[in-house]
Order: sequence, then C-alpha cells, then structure tokens
Amino acid sequence: MKVCVPLQTTPYTITFSKGGLNMVGNWLCDIWKPQRVAIITDKTVSDLYLECVSISLKKAGFEVSHFAIQPGEASKSLDMAEVLFQWLAEEGLTRSDGIMALGGGVVGDLAGFVASTYMRGIHFVQVPTTLLAQVDSSVGGKTAVNTAAAKNLVGSFAQPSGVFIDTMTLHTLSERRIKEGLAEIIKTAAILDAKLWETLDRFKTLDEFLKAADAVIARCCELKASVVLEDEFDNGQRLILNFGHTIGHAIEATIGYGVVTHGEAVALGMVQISQRAEDKGLMPNGITRDIKQMLIKFGLKTHIDKWDEEALLEAIAHDKKKRGNTLKLILLETIGKAKIVTVPIEEIASFLKRID
Repeated sequence: MKVCVPLQTTPYTITFSKGGLNMVGNWLCDIWKPQRVAIITDKTVSDLYLECVSISLKKAGFEVSHFAIQPGEASKSLDMAEVLFQWLAEEGLTRSDGIMALGGGVVGDLAGFVASTYMRGIHFVQVPTTLLAQVDSSVGGKTAVNTAAAKNLVGSFAQPSGVFIDTMTLHTLSERRIKEGLAEIIKTAAILDAKLWETLDRFKTLDEFLKAADAVIARCCELKASVVLEDEFDNGQRLILNFGHTIGHAIEATIGYGVVTHGEAVALGMVQISQRAEDKGLMPNGITRDIKQMLIKFGLKTHIDKWDEEALLEAIAHDKKKRGNTLKLILLETIGKAKIVTVPIEEIASFLKRID
C-alpha cells in the first residue's frame, strides 16, 4: 500500500509494509543511491529495531552509523540538536549523505530538524514506529524542537525523501502510547472525515481498532497529505490540523513534557476548546459531547485536576497561530468539517475557564 504526497518541489511516497522492517534497505535503494546513513533513534526503539534495520541497510549497500537519544520530550531540545550536529560532523556526514529517523514523534521531529539545518540541509527519511508518528508527525514536513517558552517553537519545514510504515511495530507499544495515537486519529476524523468518525464509532474496544489499524492509518495519511498539498507552509487551511493543539501544547508546556503525553494533551484541548466554543455559540451544541464519548471509549481523559489558567494563557502567547493581536482557533462546523476562527488575543482567557 502506498500514499503519494505529490508536492511540486519535494514529492515523496508513504510506503506501508506490514512486517517489512527487515526490508527497509531495499525500500531505501529505490530512493537514495548507496551512501552513509545516520540513524537517529531512541534507546527504547534501538533495543527493539536498530539491529534489524542496520542489517537491512548494510545488505543494501549503505554505510550505517547510529545515535540513540533518551526517550521522551526532554530530548527534543536545542541542546540535543547541538549534540547531534557534533556527532554528525565527527562521523563525517556530508550533503550527499542522509539521516534516517527511526522512532516516534520526538525522534522524527528532532531528526528532521537536525537534517534540515545540518550543513543547511541534508536529505532524510522517516521510519515511524509509534501510532502517533505514523498517523501524524512523520507526514507533512514539520520539524521542531521545544524550548522553555513553548513546544515546537523552533523548527523548519522540511519534507522527507520518503516515509516507511510497518504497523507491526504497534505491537510493542504500551496501551498508553496506542491511546495517545488514537487521540490524533480522532482529531483527524473530527476535522476532515465523517466516514472515518463513523468507522471509529463502530469500534467497541481498543483491540477492535488494532485489528483494523492498517486501513485507519492509511486513511489518516491520505487525509493529512491532502491538506499539506493545499497548504504546505501552514499559512491557511493546514491550520485545521491544529484542532485541540493550541490548548494542548499549552497543557504540555505547563504541566510538563512527558507528564502528560502529546496525544493526551490534544484530547484535553479538543474538549476544552469545543465546550467553550459551544458556550459562545461558535460551534453547534452536542459536538463536545460526541468528542468526549469517543475519547472516553478509548480510555483518554477529558478532564484533569491540575488547571492553571494564567500559566496556560502565558504559554498560548507563544503559539505559532498568533498573528499580531489575534489568534487563529480551530473549531468544528460539524463532525468531519473544521473552520478557522480569528479571535482577539484578549478573548483567549475566556476559552481557558475550567470546565466543571
């Protein structure tokens, strides 16, 4: 199965190969000439998949080196990027060599950022191993690191040469990580595809979803690719992909990266923004109820006790959707269709009032 992303300047393909991670070298031969490949991964993924991937790449004629970061959002930083820049230089990587991101969203975002800035940019590929990365962060070309001020504040737009998805890697994920990825899938259905929402609604358990995960992941990739094609650099319609993210990113920054996962924060953000938008007459009544029911069914929280409105507002002040004294919020017209609403920054505090 393949999903094409036919961007004018940097077209690429998302390739699905269930159980095919040991053939990743053959896949890469169709994209790159034999060269040095620097694998950036984390210590958890390294223990599971690094040997298999390295052997496959070497058999295909690639020269391989690797670096494993500590798992978690704390590694997605400028300090870690500097460590990787130094390592790449010591390894002698040039602009004719490439980087492979092997792991989840943190690895993909960090490795993509490093690739897009090292020597002003070298090519890279994404091999996502988590549900969240497979349906979202590996597709679309956004790379970033976090700072103390905000999540993903420093980054670049850089498209990969290709994306390779082996859904068998989902079987080594914890239930929490599966649920985290489901939050992004629910978001995608909510903003883009009522039929996908209906599919999710039919699943009664997490196991039922996992049996159908391949088709759902492929559909999410198709949907995201269609939005990226329309607005590669996030100036217009692509902003809808941030439904739940304005408040979600603020939750991560204030509660602590890793204390609440990205998907968990997005779930909370979708509920908060939707409920307050309904209260203001900006969304039809009942959508928040539907979102909450879907999230709860898959074991995601819709409410947290730790809620600091002032800290959240300060974090949102650094949101990338801010334009001058306004902020673009993503709301729903109905399940399957999103809209962008411009709100004066002084009104944002009212969207952060705790839901009882």
